[in-house]
Amino acid sequence: MRRADRLFLLIHALRGRRSALTAQRLAQELGVSLRTVYRDVADLQRSGVPIEGEAGVGYVLRKGSDIPPLMFTPDELEALVVGTRFVRAFGGNRLGREAAAALLKIEAVLPPELRERSERTRIFAPEVDRLENSGLIDDLHAAVTGSLVLRMNYRDNDARATEREIEPLCLAFWGGSWTLGAWCRLRGDFRNFRPDRIVEFWPTGETFAETRERGLAAYMKAVQG
Repeated sequence: MRRADRLFLLIHALRGRRSALTAQRLAQELGVSLRTVYRDVADLQRSGVPIEGEAGVGYVLRKGSDIPPLMFTPDELEALVVGTRFVRAFGGNRLGREAAAALLKIEAVLPPELRERSERTRIFAPEVDRLENSGLIDDLHAAVTGSLVLRMNYRDNDARATEREIEPLCLAFWGGSWTLGAWCRLRGDFRNFRPDRIVEFWPTGETFAETRERGLAAYMKAVQG
């Protein structure tokens, strides 16, 4: 668990409690050692979080000094909920899981009226079986992030098969289909590839370094005309 996540969960565990929560109980809930709990509490206290108590007694948030909730407007919150639904439906498995986890953290610190608003929004992105669920977008995203040179068998608009070696730069979703923006070594130029036309692909074991002529900024300039 990342430290930032652990600190968030520690504060959330203390929120709204009338009695002190022991370090032992916090350690069990967070799955960490007592020493880690003591260190995290001390760090939070030094940063201004109003936690009172001590080792062997327990900890509480100072009465009347609870951490204020995140101040989203109803429309901002609805945008976050709808955005999360679209990421879960179209952003691939990994980002979908992370988007759902992020929304849970946000909702955990919302006042009841805003939490109810988040549950009432009627814009949906149904999570049906589609390309994004296959793991393909996750794998391509990992190649973009890791600057991995890919070799692939690809079918063009006329269903002609070609073998390409590419330097993947970005993924773009157009509301109905994805494109993979890349430098194509076969053509010596930027190209957009549709993931649903990739027959197979595999990393070559080589990584690439973006340059001014062959990096993302140059690609965006080229596609924007």
